[in-house]
Amino acid sequence: MAERTPLLHYRLSTSVNESDRPVPLAGQAPEQRPGTPRQKPNQQRQPKKLSIFFGVVIPTLLSMFSVVVFLRVGFAVGHSGLYQAIAMFLVAYFIISMTVLSVCAISTNGALDAGGAYYMISRALGPEFGGSIGIMFFFANVCGCALYVLGLVEAIVATFGIPEDGTLPTSHFQVLPSGYWWSLLYGTAVALVCLLVCLVGAHIYAKATFIIFLVVMFVLGTIFVSFFTVGPRTITLPGSAFFNGSEFPTTGNFTGFKLDTLLFNLKADYNVDYTTGNMMTFATVFAVMFNGCTGIMAGSNMSGELTNPSYSIPRGTITAVIFTFIIYNLLSVLVACSCDRVLLQRDYSFLRDINIWNPFVTVGVYSSTLSAAMSNLIGGSRILYALAKDDLFGKVLAPAKKTSHSGNPWVSVLISWFLVQLVLFSGKLNTIASIVTIFFLLVYAAVDLACLALEWASAPNFRPTFRYFTWHTCVLGIVGCLVMMFLINAIYASASIAFMLLLLLVIHYLSPTSSWGYISQALIFHQVRKYLLMLDVRKDHVKFWRPQVLLMVSNPRSSVGLITFINDIKKSGLYVLDTLPSDPLQSQYDSWLSLVDHLNIKAFVNLTLSDTVRHGVQHLLFISGLGGMRPNTLVLGFYDDCLPKDRLIDPTTSNNYCMNSTDHMEELEKEPPMFHFASLRGTGDRQDYGDFGDGKALRSQEYVSIIADAMKMLKNVVLARYFNNFDRAQALSPPTPSQKRVYVDVWPVNLLRPDSCSYVDTCSLFLLQLACILNMVRAWRKARLRLFLCVEEGRSVRGSEAKLGQLLKDLRIKAQVPCALGPPGGATLAATRRGGKKSQTPDGNEQNNLGAVKEEENEEEYVNSFPSNATRLSDEYLSAVNKLIKEAAKPAPAVRFLYLPRPPADTRRYTTYLQQLELLTQDLGPTLLIHGVTPVITTDL
Repeated sequence: MAERTPLLHYRLSTSVNESDRPVPLAGQAPEQRPGTPRQKPNQQRQPKKLSIFFGVVIPTLLSMFSVVVFLRVGFAVGHSGLYQAIAMFLVAYFIISMTVLSVCAISTNGALDAGGAYYMISRALGPEFGGSIGIMFFFANVCGCALYVLGLVEAIVATFGIPEDGTLPTSHFQVLPSGYWWSLLYGTAVALVCLLVCLVGAHIYAKATFIIFLVVMFVLGTIFVSFFTVGPRTITLPGSAFFNGSEFPTTGNFTGFKLDTLLFNLKADYNVDYTTGNMMTFATVFAVMFNGCTGIMAGSNMSGELTNPSYSIPRGTITAVIFTFIIYNLLSVLVACSCDRVLLQRDYSFLRDINIWNPFVTVGVYSSTLSAAMSNLIGGSRILYALAKDDLFGKVLAPAKKTSHSGNPWVSVLISWFLVQLVLFSGKLNTIASIVTIFFLLVYAAVDLACLALEWASAPNFRPTFRYFTWHTCVLGIVGCLVMMFLINAIYASASIAFMLLLLLVIHYLSPTSSWGYISQALIFHQVRKYLLMLDVRKDHVKFWRPQVLLMVSNPRSSVGLITFINDIKKSGLYVLDTLPSDPLQSQYDSWLSLVDHLNIKAFVNLTLSDTVRHGVQHLLFISGLGGMRPNTLVLGFYDDCLPKDRLIDPTTSNNYCMNSTDHMEELEKEPPMFHFASLRGTGDRQDYGDFGDGKALRSQEYVSIIADAMKMLKNVVLARYFNNFDRAQALSPPTPSQKRVYVDVWPVNLLRPDSCSYVDTCSLFLLQLACILNMVRAWRKARLRLFLCVEEGRSVRGSEAKLGQLLKDLRIKAQVPCALGPPGGATLAATRRGGKKSQTPDGNEQNNLGAVKEEENEEEYVNSFPSNATRLSDEYLSAVNKLIKEAAKPAPAVRFLYLPRPPADTRRYTTYLQQLELLTQDLGPTLLIHGVTPVITTDL
């Protein structure tokens, strides 16, 4: 027989033919999906009835033997010697044994369904890895089927074909015409035989493989007997005696068992391969030999046809691996003891020549090759069916879901056969033989990776009954498979990995979300828990401070602007959206998660129930976050009478309707179903931030109590006003074509205490830090900070301005420093922009800065000489301050940062306190009232 038979082994991948229904737990009977009609008795699926022997041992043995056991054992011993040959088998079986342990672990961790290796990988690593590996596994099986069909055709033509060169036949059996089209015809006929077997069903295939298994075992038996019964003989070697100018022997000797023959075959003697003309090395021989040792997934891929996969796969696979390892090594020793090196190197089919009856080996080669072709075809069809059933590729694979009454996916079989037929037109497939093997090795590495991820994730539900594995074996399996891939062909290995990554990205962005679970989430949880334990709050330092924001939102319909703005100001810190729903429905929580995705923000969501809003906020302040990742800043909407606007329906028309209008209700009905938030309140209720969706207005007393509680709990507090209609894109656009700058104004002084003018207290520095953080966000970098210096009219500006400028320099903050002036006593206030070294009153008279040094010396005494007068400020004063803020900021800023004083100690004055804040911020546009309680900024390196 000619030696052009491809060197690839075959793999088997079959899967159960189940209807689309949830995967049952191990040992649990599958249940019918609700809402689906029960099948009629004559349409019941065939029961799974393959045992360990028929379902696992036989497919794995045939897959691992293939034609290599008949044609390439002598090749390995002839070039590498007995020592290196046995070492190769040890290394190869060590690599595949690591993968076998992973396969056994995953297969005993739960119920297996259709898809075999694809099912294991996809359910462990997620749809991206599963789908990409599944597609590669499918193409590998299709190409492998075509390879073995062509190999069988070449073997048949070599034995029974008429020589193409016109020479006379050497045997009366050579009666078949030769040539490309004749070979294509023979290949089509073989493929049709495989198609008919696969169309009938997996159980007929199992019976066919059992017959082939008996034939292969019988042929192996005759080979072992022949070593002891056949006497020494001289065998004529195939091929030319001359190659590249060198003369080669034309005969080789079968010496029988001789010590001299064994000693001569112990060491390596790499030579030229007479079939390809390539010089053999350890790597090339190892690659060919390793090709015959794989096929370990054949049994596990029969999981859909097995009676008890969790019981059968470990025992059957390990049995087959041990058996083949013994046969390969025993055959190597027998060959080394009885055949001289010339025979081993120059005749790969010498086992046929030394057999007690030569056709036995030919029958074995034919049988194993036909079995390989059938197993690849049925395996590819089952993988395609599993991919189609999982809907990873949408409607593209939808026809492959169709099955017969017995559950056989006949459409998938036809599609696989059609692709095999297309590959057959290429004629010679030796050029892609390596990449097919690499595809299979990549699948094995993915199985090891899946087992490694499950082990590292320490998931409680990963408790396989097979425990003879560790993460070390998984890593060794991955490394071994990758090394073999690059050893076989580095270019093909790199290309296959790149192809897998491309498929992974395509599936990640195009496939629907699966319900299988994602191992990445388990791994992330495991790592986050470890790092949270390492995040020691006692080691916090002010120079690494960042805002950890807790935003209280009643109804996001009116809070979209604030939610997106706070997302900008968090500076990679923790961002938690908290709400107090009327009912903790899962649909409401899902709506919040959908909103986070819809707004493209990075935030967590917390929901709680409480008898009062104040208690609910206290709960959330206590429970939000974990370890060192706890919120340090509470953000609340302002307590006023502004009517909220729904920004989740249509932002372009949301300002044009009221809550009780018919048009609004019609728009509400058009809202996407992912949002299930309550309707907004109507006119007359207080601000929706304090309403919290319970239909009752929040009392001002309770609102201020929430602020006081947060400060007592050492939380920074931010009150946001006029963010109902905030649009970041609009805010960052200059209001007029002539204005090229967008400004952010900062007033770091307590305007409710005209007796105080300190810019270096904790709260003032907190304002500066938040404004600087906002300015560091990419979208806000074009905005310019304006830090307003408030000085009483008649007092010196130079000293305060110099101190503030030095402070900004020390803090590395770039900001303009305009000056706002007002008369002492605060009856009326006016403001002008700072120009040069002098300031002007509203009358335009220049003020001299004499006596500045003396006033700076008395500044601290001046600041501390007045008691707090927050409770006796007149409305006229607050209106004047409000007017000052408006007139000092020309042009108007995108957002303002104001100093938020502490609530008064006397709770009876809470209402007055809130009224003062309302007058202070009246019609100022988007404004943040901020009170900081912790140091957040430093000048140290």
